[in-house]
Amino acid sequence: MKKVGVLLKILHTADWHLGKIVNNVYMTEDQRYILEQFLKIVEEQRPDAIIIAGDLYDRAIPPKQAVELLNDTLTTIINDFNIPVLAISGNHDSPDRLEFGSQLFRKQQLFLDTKLSKEYQAVTLYDGGGPIHFHLIPYVEPAEVAYQFNDPEVRSHQQAAEKLINFISEQYDMDERHIWIGHAFLAGGMESESEERLSMIGGSPYVDTELFKPFTYVALGHLHQSQRVGAEKIRYSGSILKYSFSEVTHNKSVTIVDINEKGELEIDRVPLRPIRDFERIEGYFDDLIRGDAADHPESYLHVRLLDDGQLIDPMGKLRKLYPNILYLERKLSPQPKQSEDIQKMKERQRLSPATLFASFYEEIKEDPIPEHRKKLVEDSIETLKHQERGQ
Repeated sequence: MKKVGVLLKILHTADWHLGKIVNNVYMTEDQRYILEQFLKIVEEQRPDAIIIAGDLYDRAIPPKQAVELLNDTLTTIINDFNIPVLAISGNHDSPDRLEFGSQLFRKQQLFLDTKLSKEYQAVTLYDGGGPIHFHLIPYVEPAEVAYQFNDPEVRSHQQAAEKLINFISEQYDMDERHIWIGHAFLAGGMESESEERLSMIGGSPYVDTELFKPFTYVALGHLHQSQRVGAEKIRYSGSILKYSFSEVTHNKSVTIVDINEKGELEIDRVPLRPIRDFERIEGYFDDLIRGDAADHPESYLHVRLLDDGQLIDPMGKLRKLYPNILYLERKLSPQPKQSEDIQKMKERQRLSPATLFASFYEEIKEDPIPEHRKKLVEDSIETLKHQERGQ
């Protein structure tokens, strides 16, 4: 591939979800393996900066092993490779816990932003073409943006992003090169089952890609499939591992971005190869028990049995051949009523908690929920979300 006169090379990654548990299985061993591979890629590529676009951990209080793994990985990048790291918190991270020591780390070129600040400043790096401004925008609820800018009209993720981008445009010369690092759900992005839905209080969780036209590159986290959304320069790097069977067809990777002095880009992806993949297999028990149904017997498996009759301990017998079966089900032919129920269930899963409660209220009371009670429910949901994120 012909290069564009590279002056700055960036490695973009996101959604590590350290401490993740999938079907009661800790993924720490798999994550350590993939991050060792990640460090080899860093050593080979020698980027000028590394972006981690949120969800370093899988939950607000990560297990000790996850903290150690993140510490080991960042220490190697900073101390051994001497490469700046620009990272933000995602919706799974606790901003308060992740913020600890962040001001001290900046001297070591670890730039970790977890909260909005009235003293906001971009991180500016320089190459032969001049400054490149990195805007580290952690995952924030619309209410946090409304508070920071004293603007009660900000009620949706779209309005919050618009407010932040307008603020940046007023503070900086947008004719220079600017990189947005964010953790959000852009309209048009392809989602999977392993992503936690963002809040919908006050409106849609989606953000329009048109807002990001002023930026040279947009480095995103949240969606687990590596993809561009709307334009080549607007990218999700995807998660480093598959975290659900909805990601079976995903090809995990890190994104390499070369930028020249004019802000022209060349984008490439370097694949990540897991120690154990995710696979779906189905068949009759007698066929599966032969042991050759999966591409790799050690893979994490979702098994669907086609047998109609009774089976004695199918999981125990199959696990002797496929030790990492995470989920086993019997394939049944749904009746028309069952199909309707399944469809309704899927539709309900797409609704926000506040909408679900309003529907439940109306079903029980046979009257729509009053506005003042609706507001109480929304406020309670917001409070719980903040508590879960450790705020």
